[in-house]
Amino acid sequence: MADTLLLRALKGKAKKLNFSNKKLDSVPAIIGKIVSLTNVELKNNRIRDLPPEFGSLVQLAILNLGNNELEDLPEALAYLLSLQKLHVFQNKLRTLNPRVLIGLQNLTLLNLNNNDLVTLPEEIGRLCSLQYLSLDHNHLMHLPSTLCACVELTELHVAYNNLQGLPLEIGYLSRLNKLHLQRNRIKELPEGLGKLLKLTYLDVAGNELRIFPTELGKLPLREMYCEENPLLSFAPVHSVQEEEVLALKEIAARFVMNELKDRFSYMRKAIRHYPAIREMLAQASRCAMCDEAFLNTWLECVHFIDVRKDLKTKNFVGTIPVRALLCSYKCFNRKDHHFYGVAFP
Repeated sequence: MADTLLLRALKGKAKKLNFSNKKLDSVPAIIGKIVSLTNVELKNNRIRDLPPEFGSLVQLAILNLGNNELEDLPEALAYLLSLQKLHVFQNKLRTLNPRVLIGLQNLTLLNLNNNDLVTLPEEIGRLCSLQYLSLDHNHLMHLPSTLCACVELTELHVAYNNLQGLPLEIGYLSRLNKLHLQRNRIKELPEGLGKLLKLTYLDVAGNELRIFPTELGKLPLREMYCEENPLLSFAPVHSVQEEEVLALKEIAARFVMNELKDRFSYMRKAIRHYPAIREMLAQASRCAMCDEAFLNTWLECVHFIDVRKDLKTKNFVGTIPVRALLCSYKCFNRKDHHFYGVAFP
């Protein structure tokens, strides 16, 4: 039956082929001769691999392999240079063939929901045209930092996994508009999240978050979901402040960074010859009170923002805790501010 339908498609130079729900265990090799195909539907079968001839479909732009029995991405996919949308949801994927990922340079959509993925290969970052990536309902514990090289990404779905955090480089995904992270085990969001200046949708419900990154308020969020997290609550208590003792490295770093503000200082010229120091100082933070730079977090504080008022979200009412970094108790002891020291039980 399948061969007969394929022969008809070959004779008619078909552009679309729908072999969904055909109880196929394999795809006949003759499909490789129908080079006119741009859209192939193979979902809801029992396919475990694709024939090498499938790689001859050089015009193929859309391929749906959802709900089959694939345990890896078929090697033939590496040759589909025109492929833009690939659906491989509801299979048995345990790994992703790096060779295939390297070949899919024009892929804009990748749906890998409901599989058995535990890790992603570093080569995921080679999908330079990817705009939409969905990995819901897998077993991922972390995302490789190379994923942040997919700078065209606008939507990232990684809900219902076992993620414990996000790559520190997440801020490089500057086009990201929607981020779905619900139902994981994330304890802390990286500070780089504040660099996602196009992010309008954030779902972190059902994680293990206590506090949000310092620059959350800069995001243009319209929808935010953070229920079922053990977030810090506003319950001020009296505390005893310890005397500050800064390390010599911290004192020197603050002095250097203060000198660098003067465009005519000798320090600005001298530091050009010390790339290791420049790299170290690039990791510095700024005090939420005085805006002076410091190398290490001296005092971690929290302030509570009104989500509807300050973030202008449409769906969420209430306050959330946002991290604030202060350089010293001198700043903390100033009057008329709304920063509180953090006490974890």
